[in-house]
Amino acid sequence: MTDAIAVRDLTVHYPRRPRPALQRLSFRMPEGRRVLLLGPSGCGKSTLALTLTGLIPHHVVARVQGEVRVWGQDPQQLGPGRMATRAGLLLQDPEASFATLTVEDEVAFGLENLAVPPEAMPPRIEAALRRVGMWAYRHRALTSLSGGQQQRVALAALLAMQPPLLILDEPTALLDREGTRAFFRTLRELRDHTWLLIEHRVEDALPLVDEVMLLTREGTLLARGEPEATLRRYRDEALAAGIWLPATLDPRAQWRARFETPLRTDPPAIQLRGVSFRYDQTGPWVVREVDLTVPQGDFLALMGPNGAGKSTLARLMLHLGVRPTAGEVRLFGDPVDALTLADITQRAGFVFQNPEHQFVTERVWDEVAYSLRAQGWPEERVRERVHELLHEFELADLADMNPFRLSQGQKRRLSVATMLALSPRLLILDEPTFGQGRNTAYALMDHILRLNQEQGITILMITHDARLTRQYARHLAVLQKGRLAFHGSVEEALARGWLPAT
Repeated sequence: MTDAIAVRDLTVHYPRRPRPALQRLSFRMPEGRRVLLLGPSGCGKSTLALTLTGLIPHHVVARVQGEVRVWGQDPQQLGPGRMATRAGLLLQDPEASFATLTVEDEVAFGLENLAVPPEAMPPRIEAALRRVGMWAYRHRALTSLSGGQQQRVALAALLAMQPPLLILDEPTALLDREGTRAFFRTLRELRDHTWLLIEHRVEDALPLVDEVMLLTREGTLLARGEPEATLRRYRDEALAAGIWLPATLDPRAQWRARFETPLRTDPPAIQLRGVSFRYDQTGPWVVREVDLTVPQGDFLALMGPNGAGKSTLARLMLHLGVRPTAGEVRLFGDPVDALTLADITQRAGFVFQNPEHQFVTERVWDEVAYSLRAQGWPEERVRERVHELLHEFELADLADMNPFRLSQGQKRRLSVATMLALSPRLLILDEPTFGQGRNTAYALMDHILRLNQEQGITILMITHDARLTRQYARHLAVLQKGRLAFHGSVEEALARGWLPAT
């Protein structure tokens, strides 16, 4: 049987990194095999994906040692262009792969690069978009889509090119529950493909794979084998390494935060009155007539399907690039319209869904220091605060790295650290645990919970993760088609079916 992937003694080392991202990794993956790759944030999962497709070292600078073969060919010699017909890569961040402006053009772009005859393109484009539920959006601008919708377009572009090997890097990270189920239904149908799946939603992925591979934090192979037996056997090692496991194997899965501090509404942290928004006068409403009051000290989770308007609503709260078409937003009692940007940033921090959207420097240290220096802090105080935050978020060893070269999980931790530098009274986080391993996700959420319970910082968390909502949130708001469908306690949400119990 032909090997789809053959790796021997692979070590990958990025410049200015204290240790390799992958170390002496060896494995074979036969044709037709479906493998789930698990490991903590920063362990080299994405590095492996980039190396298998030739993006390392051709587009991402790194030193590669050892032997890598994909369908018998060396990706380093062929390069990403020629590798595209052999292995397709779906990135964690869909925007990183976009080369056009509209949905249909994006799917067509890859086919054009493969020199597919023009008359053969339309049926392949339609089939791919229908498969991921995005055919109705084919004429939409990519920038008008939610993060989850963008991810489905990226998947369609990959499927249209029909590579025999699929490498899927956290493909459901930005998808809602139904979108995740739809994705895995699609994956189940791809019986003619060989695929390597990097995914933290282990419960959904396990029924689809033939084996699992576990990587350590150091980028070495911990174990591989039949999925359920391997996870049971290496449970303790996997948990210690920060690997997400099914709830039945994770002793922390049933833990829940306790909230005893009374909330304050004099004034509330956020108050929305009849807030509606659309991008132009003839376009569809993205947010419609939302009335929402968030008391000071609350920990509110905002959930809803992809495209429901969650991120837009959060940006409206602080006038981040968008302003209400109708209605009013108040921040700690003051109309946001009457506040300057400096007023807003001193009261509230916003952690974007895509961490790269808030990076403004070329060095991790400078990224955390940026807002402090902008506020005129003495350099000695800046050094103390940056040092504290880098250690707190396990980024001290990466202080000299370019933020754009970090792993997705490291980028997320950096984005949160930068927003906490000025100790805001309100923190809005858009998918805060995206790309995080288990231990770093829990450490991040524990830190956010301490900010809430010990310092009284109001937290608004946009998330698709029902488990983290059950564990950490005090209240839940659900947005559907731009309207507020539910707002109440997590206990009420569980009782009324707005939040799944498992």
